[in-house]
Amino acid sequence: MKTLRLAAAMGLVAAIVGAGMIGCRGKPNPGSAMERAQMRSAAQAAINDFKAKDPSIERFFRTSEGFAIFPEVTTGALIVGGAHGNGEVYQQGRFIGFADVSQASIGAQVGGQKFSQIIFFQNEAALESFKSGSLEFDAQASAVIAASGAATTADFNRGVAVFTMPQGGAMVQAALGGQRFRFMPATATDR
Repeated sequence: MKTLRLAAAMGLVAAIVGAGMIGCRGKPNPGSAMERAQMRSAAQAAINDFKAKDPSIERFFRTSEGFAIFPEVTTGALIVGGAHGNGEVYQQGRFIGFADVSQASIGAQVGGQKFSQIIFFQNEAALESFKSGSLEFDAQASAVIAASGAATTADFNRGVAVFTMPQGGAMVQAALGGQRFRFMPATATDR
């Protein structure tokens, strides 16, 4: 009977997370002008927070081909987990489009958290991989947690360097494995 209840609970959680992930699969472009302005403001605030938390991250802004900034990625899990966030993409300092990140996982995990995430692209090939949707983090992928001096020893791995900054919550899992990304180029009115 206990096994049946656990299976039913896991099925319910899977259905809720699955429905939430499907709901997050709209276009990564914020719809209205107000939403775009809010995204721009949130992205800039997250960039400033990363730089304040770890000034050594500036070298990645200077030397990378570009970056994707996700001001808020929200995760939640009870054995089955999911994550989603919206952000902006920059190439050589210029805004070029919107992106979203989603993640689904199953395993020993419980809780929820919010964090900011920034992905630096070492070269144009890495950025193109992201834009085409072929960049996906495997189970071994990890991020550097933003802290004073952390970026000093960080380096690119397979053309990307990833930094996260916790915003709150508690979760017994914090891996990047399974993250998928979608990119939508900016239009003239978005810039």
